[in-house]
Amino acid sequence: MFGLYVHIPFCLHKCHYCDFNSHVQADIDWPAYQAALLTELKQWSTQTQFQHKQLKTIFFGGGTPSLAPPALIQAVVDAAYQHFDCAESVEVSLEANPGTVDMDHFTGYRQAGVNRLSIGVQSFDEQELKWLQRIHSVDEVHRAFKIARDVGFDNINLDLMYALPKQNIAHWLNHLEQAIALKPEHISAYQLTVEPHTLLAATHAKKPLPIADEDESLDFFWKTRALLQENNYQAYEISNFSKPTLKCQHNDAYWLYRDYIGIGAGANGKWDQLDGGVTRYRNHNQPQAYMTHIQDNKQAISFQESLDSNTAASESLWLALRRSEGVSLTWFEQRFQQKCHAMFGSVFKPWLQTGQLCEKNNRLFLAEHALVMVDELASQILDYDG
Repeated sequence: MFGLYVHIPFCLHKCHYCDFNSHVQADIDWPAYQAALLTELKQWSTQTQFQHKQLKTIFFGGGTPSLAPPALIQAVVDAAYQHFDCAESVEVSLEANPGTVDMDHFTGYRQAGVNRLSIGVQSFDEQELKWLQRIHSVDEVHRAFKIARDVGFDNINLDLMYALPKQNIAHWLNHLEQAIALKPEHISAYQLTVEPHTLLAATHAKKPLPIADEDESLDFFWKTRALLQENNYQAYEISNFSKPTLKCQHNDAYWLYRDYIGIGAGANGKWDQLDGGVTRYRNHNQPQAYMTHIQDNKQAISFQESLDSNTAASESLWLALRRSEGVSLTWFEQRFQQKCHAMFGSVFKPWLQTGQLCEKNNRLFLAEHALVMVDELASQILDYDG
């Protein structure tokens, strides 16, 4: 199986914490961008590495995909079904900003085949939304959610952000309770991070922000998990929680190291090589440069690299260990033609001895109390040279 990621790079405003490939553009030539997406998608369908695999998920990310006309979404979904062998049930997700939606758009997306929405709420506090530079209000969050339900969406994610400057745990949990009260099928909860090369990073460098220290961050993390699990949201990944059977299949496939095609400006893709390694690529970031390259070459790759089998094995492990279920040792051996313990046993040993890493039913996973140490274990795996 493989996934399709479609990047819509346009925004009405770029938030100061955002490090995604997004561009504020007054006049968007949607027909030209749609034509480029369809040309690129058709070109990928001719590549042998995807011709004998089944398309399982489609994800429209951004940027702000909910700015796109429903006709563009419809055209891409239809082309995907035309060019690829598709699973019986394809998860089609679209990210939406509460400030850019209306009944017609949501109705159009539903009719286009979108069956999962991810709404970028971030906060239920007007002052926090203003600090985050979001273009929507709390009222618009409730309005967008109601519209989504009214037009038939029964699989909705809410994105939330915690540990904002001066935010205390009680205030955050109140936000989380408001999200739970809407009864979405999925909640993603991320800690604010100051990413390099963002406007927020420049501000923080000049005058450090009062952001959470390590102890406070841990308090946010554990109390978030506890409240969500009390309300029957299963933690299937470090920051992602869903009602039973309703995890985001597309994102989970990334952590499971499955192949995916990325189309659009700044999109990434990846596929397995026959020798056990992987190839991955990234498209040109600027929308105009992307469209020009597609017009001239039918592809817009600006960077491509191949990883050998050992490096791919390390990468697959640190991704899988973000999942509550961890990694299947049977899958690992079949995929890399080596036993996981044979490759990384010396890294695992102290973690297994302390009970931070667990092995059960032929799966390797971090114990609940050790989840916050995933980055430490990942760095040891990635640095290990055998």
